[in-house]
Amino acid sequence: MTTIASSTLANGLPLHRIGIEGTRAVTILVAFDAGARTERPEENGMAHFLEHLVFKGGEKFPHYRDVNETAETLGGSLNAYTSHDLVAFHITVRAEAAADAADLLTDFVGRPHLDAEELDRERGVVIQEIQRYKDEPSSVAEELIDRAAFGEHPLGRSVLGPEEHLRTFTREGIVAFRNRRWAGERGGAFIVGNLEHVPQNGAFGELFERFPALSAPEPYEAAPAFTPNVIVDKRDTNQSHLRMSYRPEVDVSDPAERAALAIYATLLGGSMSSRLFDEIREQRGLAYSVYGISHSHADVPLLQLAAGLDSTKCIEAYTRMREIVSELRDDGPTEAEVQRARAYAAGRRVLAFENTNAVARHAAAQSIVFGEEIDPDGAIAALDAVTLDEVTEVAREVADALAIACVGPHSESDFS
Repeated sequence: MTTIASSTLANGLPLHRIGIEGTRAVTILVAFDAGARTERPEENGMAHFLEHLVFKGGEKFPHYRDVNETAETLGGSLNAYTSHDLVAFHITVRAEAAADAADLLTDFVGRPHLDAEELDRERGVVIQEIQRYKDEPSSVAEELIDRAAFGEHPLGRSVLGPEEHLRTFTREGIVAFRNRRWAGERGGAFIVGNLEHVPQNGAFGELFERFPALSAPEPYEAAPAFTPNVIVDKRDTNQSHLRMSYRPEVDVSDPAERAALAIYATLLGGSMSSRLFDEIREQRGLAYSVYGISHSHADVPLLQLAAGLDSTKCIEAYTRMREIVSELRDDGPTEAEVQRARAYAAGRRVLAFENTNAVARHAAAQSIVFGEEIDPDGAIAALDAVTLDEVTEVAREVADALAIACVGPHSESDFS
């Protein structure tokens, strides 16, 4: 069982203490509604670039070596991530080091130098990161499917942004983006795990008040109507990387509907007994990798199918994968499939939540992206409660329209 206590600091930042029994670790995570979907067109890539830059040092820990060596001295795992929805920074340490870990994280994230010289040095590092992804066909396919599903909308842009943008970003522009988006009202601080060494006297709150009080940001641009496209990056390769994106008629503001979509995606392609894995890989031998996953942004659900396979088998696999979705729409899943998928999805969630970092990430999404009360136990219970009728209804709401992206020796006409 988890225990949760929440408060709001003077700078508007919510502070959540999530106690978990039976662990010796604690994760401290701070996140903001400042992911790639909040960028202006000319800023694309800035949210991720800013994530890199804050690690160069703050006031108390002024150099990147101070940050890195202190984290290691604490025995901690320090990292960050930027998605379309969020930017987040986190450190996981043994419980006894919680106060020192919070001191470190809130210093360089809450009051970073953002030194102009470091900016120019890191610019080259991120450009190399972009180039690396361009050399990975599976990563290219992930970027292309977003564009095929969302077009020029921010959700269709790359989180890393284009190389030409990175070359133009200035310190003034990056500071302006941070001041515009990193408002406490649209963020959260999360202390998750063993809280025995987390003081109750307000000391942690004082650390998180290092983040400036900022005005509430403008709302993100709502997701557009679904006008799917086909995008092919034609390459003379033996392997193809296929992505297919549907937009089910699911209310993402309803946790029960999100849970039903997760069970549907699991029985479709989320496990080794799923329909896609069993038929596409095991029975037909069409792909070495095939899966289906669901994801929900704040205002739109996604169902994505993916395969990595021999290029000569790509179109056959694509055709059969669409047919399997249609069969589920027309005939529905079986009771046995739902029972198995429900047990598997809920069990995976339980195992994931043995990790304090996973709980912290889930809490950030639940509170910041969806505006819901934090309830890790409730997230597991929601999966356990999904019924056959609810999954059948989700299957019916997966229309035949889909976006398609592929990297390999193909053309758009192959997928018509």
